[in-house]
Amino acid sequence: MELRQLRYFVTVVEEGGFTRAAARLHLTQPGLSAQIRQLEKELGQPLLERSSRSVTPTEVGRAVLPYARAALAAADAVRHAVDEHAGLLRGRVTLGLVPGATGHAFDVASFLADFHDAHPGLEIALTEDASDRMQAALLAGEIDIALLGPPGEEPPPGLSYRTVIDAPLGVAVAAGDPLLADADRTDVPLTDLRDRPLICLPQGTGVRAALERACAQAGFGPRVAFEAAAPHVLAQLAVRGLGVAVMPIDEETPGMAAPLHTLPIVRPRIRARIVLAWPAAGPANPAARALLDRLHDALPKAPTS
Repeated sequence: MELRQLRYFVTVVEEGGFTRAAARLHLTQPGLSAQIRQLEKELGQPLLERSSRSVTPTEVGRAVLPYARAALAAADAVRHAVDEHAGLLRGRVTLGLVPGATGHAFDVASFLADFHDAHPGLEIALTEDASDRMQAALLAGEIDIALLGPPGEEPPPGLSYRTVIDAPLGVAVAAGDPLLADADRTDVPLTDLRDRPLICLPQGTGVRAALERACAQAGFGPRVAFEAAAPHVLAQLAVRGLGVAVMPIDEETPGMAAPLHTLPIVRPRIRARIVLAWPAAGPANPAARALLDRLHDALPKAPTS
């Protein structure tokens, strides 16, 4: 029995078939099938139920699976221990990022390039998604660290947060919008948005969650007419008079057009946060721990409100 055979077995179970597993392992399907058959022959029991539609573990396979995973994890830990002792980092680390998360406050591309230069043996992956899905992916161990807009005020059990950006939520409107009828106006009560078409980030983002919580407490639901994942698209839609854009307003928004006027939302004041999120017990591998340490050093400190 070899570790690579156990890795092949685990991968087939995770992918639910030989074709996807072979592609993930960069093997031919016949070669992968032959290795699994050899493992089953050595163990004297079939590990997989094969059908034309799917491949699932047998009762014996289900019993073997946790031990196979533990053996692979132990082998990886040995490699990590040797690499750490030698001052090397290897493996894979995945950073999740909500679209438009940090604006000009943090240059993600430059940060990742510098981190890769410092640790060329690492495979670094960047994925963008909605905040609620990335939070679930963190809890499931599918990604290592994320920059996201927290769906709730406090981190759920199993995660830790560090606030990176804490900005007041406001509106951006084109010249001539009814909200600007009073030239002396300096803010917008939330209830003034009750019947207005709004332009906002999609559901699952921190800004949208903050807006929806505040509207629910005020007794109405926001009338979102347009959604966009990028803040500059929200601004472009507002410039054309298609609605009232709701966005953080204390930092320069990329692509913000000159004709737009911004006003903070009050009664209540709403704040939109971006947090650095990671497993509360700490990242699972040295690569992720190194990335988290570098992020703590590189990310801006959120001002106290």
